[in-house]
Amino acid sequence: MNEYVRQFRDFFVSIRLTVGLLLLSMILVFWATLAQVELGVWGVQHKFFHSFVVLQEIPRTGISIPAFPGGYFVGGLLLINLLAAHIYRFKFEWRKSGIQLTHAGLILLLLGELFTGLMSQESMMRIDEGETKHYSESYREFELAVMDITDPAFNDVVAIPEAVLADTGTVQHPKLPFQVRIREYYVNASLQMKSQAPGMPASRATAGVGPGISVTPLRPSTKENEGNMPASLVELAGPEGTLGTWLVSPALGQPQTVAYQGRTWELTLRLRRYYQPHSVQLLKFVHEKYAGTDIPKNFASRIRLTTDNQREDREVLVYMNNPLRYAGLTYYQAGFDPNNDHNTILQVVRNPSWVLPYIACIMMGAGLVIQFGIHLFGFFRKRSAAAAA
Repeated sequence: MNEYVRQFRDFFVSIRLTVGLLLLSMILVFWATLAQVELGVWGVQHKFFHSFVVLQEIPRTGISIPAFPGGYFVGGLLLINLLAAHIYRFKFEWRKSGIQLTHAGLILLLLGELFTGLMSQESMMRIDEGETKHYSESYREFELAVMDITDPAFNDVVAIPEAVLADTGTVQHPKLPFQVRIREYYVNASLQMKSQAPGMPASRATAGVGPGISVTPLRPSTKENEGNMPASLVELAGPEGTLGTWLVSPALGQPQTVAYQGRTWELTLRLRRYYQPHSVQLLKFVHEKYAGTDIPKNFASRIRLTTDNQREDREVLVYMNNPLRYAGLTYYQAGFDPNNDHNTILQVVRNPSWVLPYIACIMMGAGLVIQFGIHLFGFFRKRSAAAAA
């Protein structure tokens, strides 16, 4: 075997690499734990674990440089290391069956974490008693919704994702008779009426409420309790020319209307929506407190789940540690509005690989028990042989 090929192989199957990666993992987790105070859960996940490289900003420069291997890099290399060592040294022996099963479980655990990071989706459903919803909303991602509301019985919606807005390009959708040109996009911004901030320049909007509002860009926040409030300047342009430029933001509250070619359209920047082929209606929300205090004792939501094809129509009670699992989604009782006793917040999770960590833990636990049992059996057998002699 070529010397370079042997060195390449020996590097990936080396136990030193395993120890080094585990050490890097410990440092990464420790650093992320300290950074969570400043960045919050979402920011830590994005910066440390769902990245190949941890970027660190040089103070007072705005320039970020690679500072440490990220979770994807360390976990991916550890997965390659375990697979390579398992394949290269694999030789089934009954005496080592427990170790091999434990290693296989560890590999499956790493794969499960990878698939969860790539495919899982978390959203929320905020719903009032008596209200019915077909969709949940993202916690932090936004979209520009362009809705044809001409027909009172049906809204035709074109949703433009936040990633497209951030590129500030031009969108031409087959359902739209005009182009949507993204002139500016702010991940986080503060909006003020010109009458309240006379010294601030007005936005460059030419239609809707935008001309009377000033926009101040803010530093994006990743903290869990500090959501961003984005804003964007959107120009609509038909074949005959521009129709105007609108300022859109969730802070405006109400959509803005546009009349064109005999139809009426609405523009709104909102949290990204995930529509489902079934609806959820909140029948009753129960919020119990400990006597004499405001400390929550129990909160639960009685909901009605109905599919669009009417094949399923049932009531379900969702409460802490008792979620509803349906059609690949899991509905958890996540919270409630403290100012509204007739409102609930359900966390909606889609995670196709949710079962892998459970299987991996069972495999690892079984492997350890088997290996311990093998050694224990061997110990008793030797002891019995020594006593017989």
